[in-house]
Amino acid sequence: MSTLSWIIAASFTGGVLSLLLAAMLTLNTRTAWVSKLVSFAIGALLGAAFLNILPEAFELSENPAQVTILVLFGILLFFILEKLVLWRHCHLEDCEAHSPATGAGQAVATAAAVGVSSYHAHEHDHGRSGMMIMIGDTFHNFVDGILIAAAFMVDIQLGIVTSIAIIAHEIPQEAGDFIILLNSGYTRRMAFMMNLLSSFATLFGGVLAYLMLNTLDFLVLPLLGLASASMIYVALSDLIPGLHKRPEIGATVQQVTLILAGIGLIWLVGLLAHGH
Repeated sequence: MSTLSWIIAASFTGGVLSLLLAAMLTLNTRTAWVSKLVSFAIGALLGAAFLNILPEAFELSENPAQVTILVLFGILLFFILEKLVLWRHCHLEDCEAHSPATGAGQAVATAAAVGVSSYHAHEHDHGRSGMMIMIGDTFHNFVDGILIAAAFMVDIQLGIVTSIAIIAHEIPQEAGDFIILLNSGYTRRMAFMMNLLSSFATLFGGVLAYLMLNTLDFLVLPLLGLASASMIYVALSDLIPGLHKRPEIGATVQQVTLILAGIGLIWLVGLLAHGH
């Protein structure tokens, strides 16, 4: 397969797969499973960032400090984007990114507790938070496509690992989005179609980045730095705080185990892809 074929396959399959799995979890009221996926996603994101993307970036750079500066800049950039309500994540926990507009963050927590179908009929916000979440997620998916393309442009193995980490994170994110859309008054079919359309932004971003990076290959290193920053920021800022809401020892052991499983999967995929 050509590099472009890998990018198209990973962007399209990843977007559709994560959407289908998220729909199965939320629309069948299996929201309790999503919290487990969050722990696994943390491990996958951190594993991809520290075991694959950053080492590759250090190899490409003649100055290691250049890479660390890029990561630091990326973390600050994503913090600013989140403040501007462009980079929003919701994983079936109280979500501050949504609450200023409509209180939908509380809706997510309530839906997780009582099930999507029963909560679905409660008060809606006339579609406002749903539209905002779709705008933010479309932007987020577009950036994911760029990061996937940048990884594949460096190495097929790196692209595969990056794609797996992004898919692992997208499942709980998409699940949270479904509940926000249902709370906004959208039907299940409309919520699914809106998420499906949003997921195509990943494919668009991937193809556009491939065409751009063919002539602007000096951007590959900065994009790798931003990719690792994105994964670190999402894992530490958006996902881990939610785990602290369950401090009991049993939940903590489960969370740590699933985080290690996510890291282990990324490590194993890296070994197999390199043929070691």
